[in-house]
Amino acid sequence: MSIVIIGGHERMERIYRDTGKKYGYKIKVFTKMKGDLCKRIGNPDYILMFTDVVSHKLVNTTMKISKKKNIPNLRLHNSSLQTLESALVEMSCNA
Repeated sequence: MSIVIIGGHERMERIYRDTGKKYGYKIKVFTKMKGDLCKRIGNPDYILMFTDVVSHKLVNTTMKISKKKNIPNLRLHNSSLQTLESALVEMSCNA
């Protein structure tokens, strides 16, 4: 299962990926707005957005991509490791 994380802290990108691997997920992390975000996201199974450290423009763009490609998303208001782990556990229970 693949997940795209939008936002978060740059210094925690590796930690986000390692945590996802621990739970059996392949994770891509985008902490900043990229020009070709729609192409780079691909077709993940889920999109997680850390809304505390990301621009409104990036959240809005991600929501449009999510609707267009029919990808479920989850907005988290805290970019901590504990929040990520809770979301991954919740997603694995729903899958």
